[in-house]
Formats: sequence, structure tokens, C-alpha cells
Amino acid sequence: MAALGWLTPRRRPATARSVLAGEAAAEAARKSALPAGADGLPALSEEVREPVFPVAGDLRAAAFFDLDNTVMQGAAIFHFGRGLYKRKFFQRRELTRFAWQQAWFRLAGVEDPEHMQDARDSALSIVKGHRVSELMSIGEEIYDEYMADRIWPGTRALAQAHIDAGQRVWLVTAAPVETATIIARRLGLTGALGTVAESVDGVYTGRLVGEPLHGPAKAEAVRALAAAEGLDLERCAAYSDSHNDIPMLSLVGHPYAINPDSKLRKHARALDWRLRDYRTGRKAAKVGIPAAAGVGALAGGTAAAVALHRRRR
Repeated sequence: MAALGWLTPRRRPATARSVLAGEAAAEAARKSALPAGADGLPALSEEVREPVFPVAGDLRAAAFFDLDNTVMQGAAIFHFGRGLYKRKFFQRRELTRFAWQQAWFRLAGVEDPEHMQDARDSALSIVKGHRVSELMSIGEEIYDEYMADRIWPGTRALAQAHIDAGQRVWLVTAAPVETATIIARRLGLTGALGTVAESVDGVYTGRLVGEPLHGPAKAEAVRALAAAEGLDLERCAAYSDSHNDIPMLSLVGHPYAINPDSKLRKHARALDWRLRDYRTGRKAAKVGIPAAAGVGALAGGTAAAVALHRRRR
């Protein structure tokens, strides 16, 4: 399965590889989408519901949600890596690298290109030669073990509001499309746009189709899916925590900044975009550090990495 990959945080126009990645993600998302009305999402308590805008019955409107730190605390690929380590897909030294990357992600609250590129390359080498069906089955188990308890209730409520209005809801993420599809299905969403890894006869080759679904590639994926599904982007909504997703947010008529990093917060305020912050603590709200609840055993590796870094300083 392809791993989480990242481009530089600087805004860039879409390249041919971005367009290819976006079109591949849109095609994969349409193939894996749930039928209309087959959401299966459990009822939410009144405590996490909040008033939102979706117009009931507007079938030309849809919602697009970033995954990492928007829908889920932390990065999906790191949780997935932890699950693969438990199943002896790789060695302890590689787990240590995953833990340090997760520590950076959680403390900085931003997507660092060097760390994310390393994570992507590591996972590509790990899954090369494995069957897609095998990784999908393992991904279901990993979701239950490490991801289910990390879903932000507030963001989930926003997604539910669109579902209740009869609209389609898609995840849009640089995480592997297989992982994203599992999460979308478990949350009762329509489907997922994600990074597409090349496979031949159901076996991963260790290469990507195009590039990671990040930055401009996300916008291209949303554009391609909207064209294929007959959506009016001016009536659609998009949600993200990262300034890297400004191209995607700028495509729609209803952009939301969720748990925003400082650059996105500034941009959103300048353009009067809607803001939601579900993190706890004044420090998290100020500098964009994700809440630390529920990291389980990975927190131990993260804390050790941070302690080592401080001692070296």
C-alpha cells in the first residue's frame, strides 16, 4: 500500500503528475463508493451536533474532508505503520523512525515534506510484493486497533450533517486510497480520494500512479470527481486543517478551516472562511498542536523521541 507522501508546503500550480494523481484518485473513489443512502453511521449524541449549512435534498452539492488532523487525530499512515509493525512487516528501527515522524507531526502541527517523504518511501518498500487484498484485510484490523478512537467527534458531526441532508461525503487525503476507503466506510461516508499505488495482478509494485495526493493534486482529484459526478463546486463544502489544502478549499463555495495550522488560520480569517477548532487547551488553539489524548502505546515511542531530542539540545 502506498504511504503518506508530501510535497513542499509552498503553494504550486498543478503539474501533469498532480493531474494524473488526481484523476487516478477520482477513478478509485468512484469504484469504491457506497450506494446513495448506504451510510450506516451510528447516531450522534446531541452534544456533538452543531448547526451547519447543508441544504437538504441538494444532490449537486457534496462535502470533501481532509483526513489527518481534520477527521482523525494524527496521521493515518503512522497508525497504519504501527499496525504493520505489530504484524512483523518491518523491524524495530523502522518503527522508531515512524514514532519520531509522528512526534514531529503532533508537536509541529504541520506537514513536513522531509519527514512525510521518508514515511511514504518506507511504506512503499514495506508493502512491495504484498497483495492488495492482504493489506485491505489488515487495514480493517488496524482501524479497530488504532484509529477508531481518534476520530474527532466535532468533525464527524459536520460530516453527518451533510449525510442527513442527503449529500455525498468524501475523504480527500494523501494516505493510501485503500486505508482511506476503509476509514470512509467505517464512518458511513460515500468514499475516499487517496494516493493510488500501482498494482499488477493484485500485487503492489512499490510505485505510485502519478504522485501523492497532496496539495494541488487534491484539488485536481476533487475537480475530476465533481465533473464525473455532476457536482456544482460552488454548492460544495471542503474541510481541512492544513494550508497545503488551500487549493482544494479554494475550489468550493463553502470552505472550512478545521483545527487549522497558523497559516491556514490567517488565510481563512482574511477570506472570512468558517473556522472550527476541536482541540483542547489554549496552547493547541494558539499554535496548532493536536490534542494528545488516546495515542496509546505509540505515545511511549513519541515521548522517548522527544526526550532524546531535548537532551541533545
